[in-house]
Amino acid sequence: MIFLISWRRASGKLRFFILAIGFLLLFVYIKKLEHFSVKKLSQASGYVLANDPAPIWANKNLKKTPHPIDELIEDAEKKFESLLAKRSHDLKTTAAQYKKEGEDIHHQDSTCDFFDQIYHDLAPFWGVKPSLMREKARSYEMTISIRNHQASAESNWFWTQIWLDLIESIQHLLPDMDIALNAMDEPRIVVPWEEINKFMEMEQKARKMPAPEEIITEFSSLKALYKKEQDDIEWETGENGSYWGIATRGCHPDSLARNSVFMTDLNHPPLISLEYSIPHTYKSFVSNYSASTDFCNQPDLQALHGMMIKPLSISSTKDFFPMFGGSKLQTNNEILLPAPIYWSNEERYSGGYYHGGPWEQKLDYVIWRGVATGGRNRPDNWRGFQRHRFVAMTNGSKVSAAEQWRSIPENWALPSSQHGLAALAENRLGEWTHEWADTAFVDLKCDTQENLTCDYTSPYFSVMPNMMMGDQFDRKYLPDIDGNSFSGRYRGFLLSTSLPIKATIFHEWHDSRLVPWKHFVPMDNRFMEFWGIMQYFIGYEGTNIKIEGHDDKAKKIALDGQNWANQVLRTEDMQIYVLRLLLEYARLSDDKRDKMGWVGDLT
Repeated sequence: MIFLISWRRASGKLRFFILAIGFLLLFVYIKKLEHFSVKKLSQASGYVLANDPAPIWANKNLKKTPHPIDELIEDAEKKFESLLAKRSHDLKTTAAQYKKEGEDIHHQDSTCDFFDQIYHDLAPFWGVKPSLMREKARSYEMTISIRNHQASAESNWFWTQIWLDLIESIQHLLPDMDIALNAMDEPRIVVPWEEINKFMEMEQKARKMPAPEEIITEFSSLKALYKKEQDDIEWETGENGSYWGIATRGCHPDSLARNSVFMTDLNHPPLISLEYSIPHTYKSFVSNYSASTDFCNQPDLQALHGMMIKPLSISSTKDFFPMFGGSKLQTNNEILLPAPIYWSNEERYSGGYYHGGPWEQKLDYVIWRGVATGGRNRPDNWRGFQRHRFVAMTNGSKVSAAEQWRSIPENWALPSSQHGLAALAENRLGEWTHEWADTAFVDLKCDTQENLTCDYTSPYFSVMPNMMMGDQFDRKYLPDIDGNSFSGRYRGFLLSTSLPIKATIFHEWHDSRLVPWKHFVPMDNRFMEFWGIMQYFIGYEGTNIKIEGHDDKAKKIALDGQNWANQVLRTEDMQIYVLRLLLEYARLSDDKRDKMGWVGDLT
């Protein structure tokens, strides 16, 4: 009360002076608080403060903490050296390696790890009778058949014809067989985990190494081609159009996916949490790429990927039979071949003969152009689709509106502080994203489409002109996001002089040949570390914070990836892989498979 009376009696000048002093003290306090928070962030992340006389790591008493990506790159180098150490350069060494693993050898100059996928795909068939394998393959609707070293196909479907062209290039080395093909974008076979486990137990009991004198080296001949009988495979279309229930039956019974709640209401912004990414990341960045593709322990991916939400089509079965395809999920049971897109080398996916100019001449940009695929998006489910999420979160205007609370993200989320983003600390994440991100749809594909637009997604996305792959290669950074299935542009990205940044839940024939952080940059399927990846490579310069980029590291991964792809992803590598795969498949389909093998290295 005394203060109020005194204040009223004070002169106008005195009141003004007291208020001015108060505002000045408040301003100084806020600036100190702001500087303290930025300083704390900089010390935790190794930043340079723009207004500091020297970088904080110049202080001899302050130990610099290595960036987690530096550690991941270093670890990748060691893994790659280990992979090279296993490489064999002569037939005898390769044969010895395969005998140690209980395998056969049909070609020289190889790395055993390169063919692990063959073992993974074919091993369960040791629990299936050869006669049943042959019967199922022959009666399937779309097959390539080989008789007397001549390959043929009844179907004119373009994928079948491309695979036929590949197999014809090695047909003179192949015995009789029938090869059932999946010509759909989506994989089709998901046998329950319990059944596959039984087949694998049978495989362990059945696999024995016969004495060299008992080995049979000749394959059995098959009957001449005859009119097919209708197969008895039971196909399913999925409940409510979702693939989650089908896909997860291939997961372990105790897995998170098998025991998760099935999400049915997707007509809202998706919940994007990092909880389920922790096991496969190191300080927010992917450290176990294989685990990052495994949805069995990531139940939230059922609402974050179009393949799980509503695929373009579903025609699946629990029946276990040998069917070949170009890609599959962790729980699918197809046998992987190089995808037709890779063998055909179509320019819109590969870039043709142009793979980009020198790194220093490229634009310091992220570039992504594509169709709004990923599945059958609808007004009540599109928000979880992976391509829609990625394009939205890399739109600088949308990010600025979200961080300034002018709008709430419709299908994505702002990153958390654990990623150590300087732009986020300075409240200019959107402005910074706009400096380097060039991502857009060229077609808003949907059921109610008019021209290239879509009535329910057009309010959120603009349609931009298409960009030739060769033009994209003039940019440094190439994110690769799943479409209806795998992304057909991946091999083209790897063969370019730009840097692929890969997020996927699909598996392909070449996975074991590539080392993450050595040949490409892996990204979690939630994409939340994408800004952190870009901050590491291109750096940041703001009002109070400056971060040096690692352009040299980006260049090295890009060129190491290109160099390696030119050694292990050539058309010759596809031929060698398919030759070994089909020879082993022919053995598994042969009634004499228990005694079939190769002992040429012992003679």
